[in-house]
Amino acid sequence: MNGDALLPIGDLARQTGLTVKTVRFYSDRGIVSPAARSPAGYRLYDPDAVARLRLVRTLRELGLDLSTTRKVADRELSLPEVAATHAQALTVQIRTLRMRRAVLTAAAGRGSTPEELKAMHELTRLSENERRRLIDDFLATAFGGPDAAPGFAGIMRSMTPELPENPDSEQVGAWIELAELTQTPDFATLIRRLAAHVSADLTRPDLTATIHAHVTPALRAGIAPTSPQADPIIKAVTTGYAHPTTGHDLLTFLKSANDPRRRRYLQLLAVINSWPPPEDSTPAFTWLIEALTNSADAAGTGRT
Repeated sequence: MNGDALLPIGDLARQTGLTVKTVRFYSDRGIVSPAARSPAGYRLYDPDAVARLRLVRTLRELGLDLSTTRKVADRELSLPEVAATHAQALTVQIRTLRMRRAVLTAAAGRGSTPEELKAMHELTRLSENERRRLIDDFLATAFGGPDAAPGFAGIMRSMTPELPENPDSEQVGAWIELAELTQTPDFATLIRRLAAHVSADLTRPDLTATIHAHVTPALRAGIAPTSPQADPIIKAVTTGYAHPTTGHDLLTFLKSANDPRRRRYLQLLAVINSWPPPEDSTPAFTWLIEALTNSADAAGTGRT
């Protein structure tokens, strides 16, 4: 061996970007061994030590433990297999960190109490099956469980959040809020009222579409819901609404459908499922509620 080709520990450290102390640490543990010693007893390393230590440094910076790093450097373990395993572990860690960040962000924004923070944290720790069971229980309560009308299956699917395997912080935050909303007893009652109204005739035209078709142009035209011009619009909506219902029943349904919690659920659902934001029916529903109320009041007092 040509002694001139050997590197003292200081040169090895400079070429690998490590400190002398770190090179000595790896050397003491047998990860890189000196090829010889100088007459004064200093460690000398061959050029192969440079490539070996550069690999060790890379693996350590990527988070591999010392034992695994040694086995890869010694070719006892396949680098691709180790990389794949470690990448999967990092995926799990990243997902966990996203969940934690979402919880802390939500807690900071809400000014949460310790009890609320604990509840939010527990929601993010649910497994996929546990999350699905939580939503399934809510929808079963809202739509009647085993006795639910067959036509409700599609509606229930459309109201089911599917948190992706690697959600972003916004999706995690939306999941927390939606899950909390489903645990509110009066919200399930609200959805059950809407479901009962819809179950009266699942074959009728979509009421929301009918309302938008007639009321949205009135809003754009600046027609007041209490004006005489509102009467033909009311008639068009109620006539197009196939199920025979009184204005009072329709008004009750609209007030429930216009509940901000229902709208918020649909908004959160869109975020979680990466759907386009839902159309905001609030302006049209609010206009029609006022128009129907005014029409009913006028009829009750005999006004024409």
